[in-house]
Amino acid sequence: MIPMPGRETPVWTDSEILECVSVLPEAPDVKTFTFRPPSGATFLYKAGQFITLDLPVPGGNVQRTYTISSSPVTNAYISLTVKAQQGSVGTRWMLDHLAPGMRIKAFGPAGLFHLPVNPDGKYLFVSAGSGVTPMMSMATTLFERGEDPDICFIQCANRPVDLIFRKKLEYMASRVSGLQLHFVVSKSDPYEVWTGYRGRFNQLMLGLMCADYLEREVYCCGPDGFMDAVREILNALGYDMDRYHQESFQAPAETNAELTEFDDVVPQEDVKAQIVFAGSKVSAWCSETDTVLAVAKGAGLNIPSGCTFGVCGTCKVKKLSGDVHMVHSGGISEDDVDAGYILACCSNPIGTIEVDV
Repeated sequence: MIPMPGRETPVWTDSEILECVSVLPEAPDVKTFTFRPPSGATFLYKAGQFITLDLPVPGGNVQRTYTISSSPVTNAYISLTVKAQQGSVGTRWMLDHLAPGMRIKAFGPAGLFHLPVNPDGKYLFVSAGSGVTPMMSMATTLFERGEDPDICFIQCANRPVDLIFRKKLEYMASRVSGLQLHFVVSKSDPYEVWTGYRGRFNQLMLGLMCADYLEREVYCCGPDGFMDAVREILNALGYDMDRYHQESFQAPAETNAELTEFDDVVPQEDVKAQIVFAGSKVSAWCSETDTVLAVAKGAGLNIPSGCTFGVCGTCKVKKLSGDVHMVHSGGISEDDVDAGYILACCSNPIGTIEVDV
């Protein structure tokens, strides 16, 4: 029996092994494992940090890093919510074999992706898949402080059944007024009604979900392609990226030197570009921040358009050469992009480009 922590209970260090005390299914191939030290020591960490487990898989131990999904406010235990990806070894072993009573060596906690010491600001949490785990720790921490938080929480998944922590988030949101939830799925579950957002997360959705996003500190976690898309959206909307924070599935940063330096393309107003409208034999100089549609209209050319923010797809044109920065809201397919098409309303020229107009 693991003793309950008391006033004089020491803080856990990774010199002590952890015991699994519960296993909870969350979603397909997703489980939450809760651990406590046999000594009853308490945990000290920041919401969003991770620990590393030494897993005894067949063929030899492997070390795998997992974000802590529980809140440090409740410091008697830690929970790790893990999802098995295709070809996973360590996580697959956990899902198939790790059970209450088993003991695992752990290292940490560590990581720079976490809430500030005094988290009293306005937050926007954006996650996809199991990237929701650090956001859950952060949201639960703000909830358990007993003060009404100011959080816009956006969670994306393949299907509704894949929305990890949905019920717990909905419970917390029903108890405070400052936690606003928004779920986005790629497709519905069979024979189930889904009335929320459907499709790829985009800037139009962001504006509808969180109108004051420019005022918020943004925390993002998910697959690399998802986080790239979120950064593109924020850059296109003029967000102060010094207030943007992201975690990585592959290698969470433990030191400042390991923090990702983004090489995102961001159109600059003071950088010149040129658009050649090949079909009309017209060439126009512009700024990188001008759209192909706006430059065409300024040159007296007509590109049919509708929504002007990348949804309807009316302004699709063929790019013959050059590079553009395009942030759309679902109005063009990946196949069309691969074939060289762009949406003129949300494409910015980088250098010299040529379009079939």
